[in-house]
Amino acid sequence: MAHFNQILNDELASKFSDKVIIITGASEGIGRALAIALASFDCQLVITARNLERLNSLAAELTLLGQSPLVHVADVTQQEQCSGLIQACMSHFGRLDILINNAGMTMWSRFDELEDLSVLSQIMQVNYLASAYLTHAAIPHLKLSQGQIVAVASLAGMTGVPTRSGYAASKHAMIGFFDSLRIELTDDKVAVTLICPDFVVSQIHKRALDEHGKPLGDTPMQESKIMTAEECAQMMLPAIAKRQRMLITSFRGRIGRWFKVIAPSLIDKIARRAIASGR
Repeated sequence: MAHFNQILNDELASKFSDKVIIITGASEGIGRALAIALASFDCQLVITARNLERLNSLAAELTLLGQSPLVHVADVTQQEQCSGLIQACMSHFGRLDILINNAGMTMWSRFDELEDLSVLSQIMQVNYLASAYLTHAAIPHLKLSQGQIVAVASLAGMTGVPTRSGYAASKHAMIGFFDSLRIELTDDKVAVTLICPDFVVSQIHKRALDEHGKPLGDTPMQESKIMTAEECAQMMLPAIAKRQRMLITSFRGRIGRWFKVIAPSLIDKIARRAIASGR
């Protein structure tokens, strides 16, 4: 097993060596774990989020791992700030090879109990439009490097999920957008990789918006029984390195993709049970 892991690490090192990589939503959760996982390879990282304090904390950790990341505070729901982020990357490193659209937010409420419908537009803005804005600014540079776009979507982008209707809608939009973009960019040799995680331990659940449009404060997930952000990041690395079309991180997600076609009511029951159990 140790020999296999060394071969895998050597392969990843060769794929990520000298690559300039932007990670959005890098201050916590999957984004933070991914930045730390990439730190052992000879790549250049641009870490971005809205919270400077948490970004600086991550930067300090990356520095101890031998990295010299570019820290750039940005709200990627603002188109001009997306352009500014790409410009900062180009000014600092002179190129862009991989853009990882990871920033996201969620909700936790039945739709018929939702009192603040602005929750829907907030989630769509963060999960879908922000990634579209940033990708649009990055594409000219990714064409030059024949680079890669990574979009962290969700299993919720592939099926219906009760109490997460607005979130599922935004992730469906994300998958449809990046699947379409992959076809458009084929001749430019820009790869598009979709990541569809199952439940992952993350602050996103504590900040999920309730029916009043307010953060929950406490996670409804059974965190001891779901994947950690670090485990998710380790699964993502080979998929990104291989410029894989899609990664679904759980067995139930992979089989559910096919059962949705032949037994859709079964998938509805599984989704309902998963939310009820928080795992």
